[in-house]
Amino acid sequence: MKKIIFVVTLFLAVVNIQAQEKGAIEVGGNIGVNFANLIASNNSNQTTNSVTGFNFAVSGEYYFSDRWGIKSKLIYDQKGWADGFFDDENGFQTTTDFKLTYLTLPVMANWHFGSKRNWYLNFGLYLGFLLDAEAEAINRDVSDAFEGTDIGLALGIGYKFEVSENTKLFVEFDGQGAFNDVFKRNDSSVSVKNSRQAINFGVLFSL
Repeated sequence: MKKIIFVVTLFLAVVNIQAQEKGAIEVGGNIGVNFANLIASNNSNQTTNSVTGFNFAVSGEYYFSDRWGIKSKLIYDQKGWADGFFDDENGFQTTTDFKLTYLTLPVMANWHFGSKRNWYLNFGLYLGFLLDAEAEAINRDVSDAFEGTDIGLALGIGYKFEVSENTKLFVEFDGQGAFNDVFKRNDSSVSVKNSRQAINFGVLFSL
């Protein structure tokens, strides 16, 4: 709970600080479908099978010009991987999907382009806090095996459809790639990291 309060406070602070500057402000929300897996950073860059989840988010953006803005989101974000293995205390192995849920805060530069600035491309960093981790097939909490934070690069591209002067709908594709290991213990030289792509649909309101 303390992590959630901290991230919400940080998100609101980013939006409010930017709102004190001159320029347009846009707030909104979205829901999306996630496709997540793990990437092992070795010679072959092996990946696990992808697991499907969802995300929902609120966002705020301050425009420095008609082309550039700074955008922040607060995301309930599902990651993980499919067809992993869980070994219990008796040595019995179960094939299961692993679902990792994070509260994620990306802060990104947002470049608007096209003749009507309906297209946008954003890039920046994100910080995620692990809320829970579950071995789905056996309904077991496995949070103790994972790092409490997920830090990495956030990228996205999208298109906005104008509904009215102050309201837009949008569709976007975004991705996240972690810098740090997902597991608390990693006895080998291989680094195993979160990777997540999503297709999102949402609405934006100009203030």
